[in-house]
Amino acid sequence: MKYSKTRRMLLAGAIAFLATAPRQALAQTVEEFYKGKTIDMVIGYAPGGSNDAYARAVANHIGKHIPGNPQVIPLNMPGGGSLLAANHLANIAPKDGSVLGVVASTIPLDEQLGSENIQFKSADFNWIGRVASNTNVTFVNASTNVKTVQDAMNTETILAATGASSTVAIYPSVMNTMAGTKFKLVMGYEGSAEAMLAMERGEVDGHSTSLAAVMTSHPEWMTSGKVNFLVQYGLTRHAELPNVPTAIELIKDPAELAATRLILGGVEVGKPVLTTPGVPADRVEALRRAFDAMLKDPDFVNELTQQRLEISPMSGEELQKVVSEAASATPELIARVKAVWPNQ
Repeated sequence: MKYSKTRRMLLAGAIAFLATAPRQALAQTVEEFYKGKTIDMVIGYAPGGSNDAYARAVANHIGKHIPGNPQVIPLNMPGGGSLLAANHLANIAPKDGSVLGVVASTIPLDEQLGSENIQFKSADFNWIGRVASNTNVTFVNASTNVKTVQDAMNTETILAATGASSTVAIYPSVMNTMAGTKFKLVMGYEGSAEAMLAMERGEVDGHSTSLAAVMTSHPEWMTSGKVNFLVQYGLTRHAELPNVPTAIELIKDPAELAATRLILGGVEVGKPVLTTPGVPADRVEALRRAFDAMLKDPDFVNELTQQRLEISPMSGEELQKVVSEAASATPELIARVKAVWPNQ
């Protein structure tokens, strides 16, 4: 078929228009992208335990709130304190919103401290939201003479601990340096369950662990008076412990306070969900709003309630700011944190 010169020019112009049309006009909608898709939920922990439970609960329920209703499949990837999973998300996983992750709350601080095997920038991840904080507490058997944290500043208080690199040991050590407490750590306990049993047997005065671990294994301790909660590690007081001071309330020196706030940033990151760097903004927005809706889903709430897991959420936008704050820490502040952080 022969075309006139005018028709050939019009056809060429139409082809050129289609080739240069705005990408948004030709791109998939969020619903079209996720419809019929499977999302991997990369979990930086072994099966079992509270972190795995939180991740699987999210995997069970967030898909119904994402446009297109994709299926979400949990995939455990333990190793290196979640660094294996974080490195995978940053460097190997697709950057299109088809992969979610749950990693340790301490990875932004690990990055700033220059820990080994860091192959990511925490602030480059797209943080979707936090299911719960990661408040830690130091407590003692009520039968001891230590009733308040002020008593622990005057009396040596023996705490069962696991290893020097765990927050079980780190937070009390920071308190000794920054606030003048006299916590003495006895290392070598296999976990918090064994450490709490040692406290009950009178082998040690107390223990320091996550509030979630206490509420899960000994919920009666929250009200029975069997233990004295001395201090909590977070930027604000937890709703379950309104009368127990936070570590930062006890530190007066501005430089020490700034360093402690950076250390406790991991508490605020808590139990987070994130996706890879480079995901289109509309998909990040959709994932964040799906996360918010999931938190109000009765089925999701019931699953966590049955496992005695708390919900103290933070939006993805707020969580992104917390992580970015850690990324902007000054060299002087990092040096102070390294001085009290193990293996630095």
